[in-house]
Amino acid sequence: MRCCCALAASAPALALESFVADYQVFNAGKALGEATMQVVPDAGRWRIDLNMRGTRGLMGLAGVNAQQSTVFDTVGDAYRPLSQSTVRKALFVGKQITGSYDWGNHSARWTGDVKKNRQAPVPLRDGDMSGLLINLAIIRDAQPGRTLDYRFVDNGRARDHRYAVANDLESVSVDGMSFNAMRVARVQGNEETVVWVVDGVPTPVRILQRENGEDTFDLRLVDYRGAQ
Repeated sequence: MRCCCALAASAPALALESFVADYQVFNAGKALGEATMQVVPDAGRWRIDLNMRGTRGLMGLAGVNAQQSTVFDTVGDAYRPLSQSTVRKALFVGKQITGSYDWGNHSARWTGDVKKNRQAPVPLRDGDMSGLLINLAIIRDAQPGRTLDYRFVDNGRARDHRYAVANDLESVSVDGMSFNAMRVARVQGNEETVVWVVDGVPTPVRILQRENGEDTFDLRLVDYRGAQ
């Protein structure tokens, strides 16, 4: 892995900064494709993007190709979403969803290929975030033994997300290198999300999503660098 700064076990929490991070995408240990996550300035605001690309022929194209993006600003230490978009590409079919967070009226709404039960406005509360912004908040907030509470407002729905940070660091192998990382986990119904965080790295070194006890997506960091 190439990186723009040294990894330090005792580094303080990172302030928000621009970066570009490259991941490999796996399912049940099998490589499905590649992903890029980036945080960049956007006309006086910020934008976080996640672009996933399948590399296993037609199966990869149907399962992996997706683009997500959230434009946001900062209010104190909070990341406040302003707009959100999701584009998914499959064989002969494409889906696109766009969301707008109206903080003046504390209401958010999504248009496009949205399920009927998610087309109504969603009331907003201070501190609400999109899924991508929660990844950044975990990097900011994770400390051994802490409980992290966030409210996920994305794609026409709102849900409380609670993450537990393990008391002890654990060894995580990423691109042939081993790191001592904080394990941050959320279990909700049949869904499980685990994020591994390393002090001094502005992006998760690994993100694992599981449903019904089986891996769905496993993103493993291979490179990160400051955005130009």
